[in-house]
Amino acid sequence: MSEVWILGGAGRTGRATAAALRRRGVEPTLVGRDAGRLAEAAGAGRTVVAGDVEAMAAEIRRQRPAVVVNTVGPFTRTAEPLVRACLAAGHYLDLANDLASFTTTLGLGDAAAAAGRTVVTGAGFGGAATESVVVKLCEGREVPDRVRTDMIPSVALEGGVTGEALAGSLVEGLPGLEGGGRYQGRRYRGGRLAPARIGGDPAELTLPDGSTVTTAAVPLGELMAAQRASGAPDVVSASSEAPSSPVARAILPVATALLMIGAVREFTRRRLAAVTTKPKEKPREYSWAHAVVHWPDGVTREGWLRAGEAMSFTAAVAAEVALRLLAGEGRPGAYTPAALFGPALAEACGGDYLLPDSPADTRI
Repeated sequence: MSEVWILGGAGRTGRATAAALRRRGVEPTLVGRDAGRLAEAAGAGRTVVAGDVEAMAAEIRRQRPAVVVNTVGPFTRTAEPLVRACLAAGHYLDLANDLASFTTTLGLGDAAAAAGRTVVTGAGFGGAATESVVVKLCEGREVPDRVRTDMIPSVALEGGVTGEALAGSLVEGLPGLEGGGRYQGRRYRGGRLAPARIGGDPAELTLPDGSTVTTAAVPLGELMAAQRASGAPDVVSASSEAPSSPVARAILPVATALLMIGAVREFTRRRLAAVTTKPKEKPREYSWAHAVVHWPDGVTREGWLRAGEAMSFTAAVAAEVALRLLAGEGRPGAYTPAALFGPALAEACGGDYLLPDSPADTRI
């Protein structure tokens, strides 16, 4: 069955991905638990009602869609059962950007290869944009020794209740991950995940448009994507969304320690799920992904990817990857987007690279 399914099709990301697919000539099937919202989002398109992840997995096995796009968080809970369902059906991609689900999903690469399926995780702005800059900077060179990435999204908020899926992703993003405590940050040292302070390694960046922004370390999936793409033993990933003020950095260790307590974690998740946000315009014209790569010979390269509003870019990446998988352009196994399709993928989704003129740009 040559069909693309979007799980969580009535949500903001699902609707945006569906619209991006329609602009590319494909009418997706929207899957979710609310028949009314699905019908409203799908218009004349097809829908499948499935009340939870187990029901979605069962429908995937039964109806065997060619490509499944998973937008349902927390991905630490949804990714593995849905990937396993797809191994008997079709290809899979998700929009995860947390280290725990990256670890699990990429760890299913051998199973995907044996089944002849392609599995892609991190098909959104955070992972795909920063990874693409790293791949671009490393083209034609040996393995670097140090990499830093910075994610600077510009997101327009449509407003509404946060919801269980997003709240769960925020609270459960670092469970059981190697290299540190449950709610501790991570970086790569010596090629392995190691403890790091959330909000550490702050840096003030001057964007190519002349504005400035502060980024700080945060343990997102793009950390793993950058390390796998570059092979560098020392990698830090940072974001403008990370708390970087001295006060926030002082409070964070206490706040994250409290999340170790199950009752506190559950209370936090419920409260976050009920938070209502107001619509808000995007804070800047462009979203930016940035990377600095260092080599043992003293060469340093720095580059940027300029993209539009981050949610729109995420939807474009998800749609583009889905179409390429539908066209048979994937490879059996589990990948991040740029590792599978190269840095040109970001350009196909509307991104523009701003790179140094010479491959041997700066010596330190």
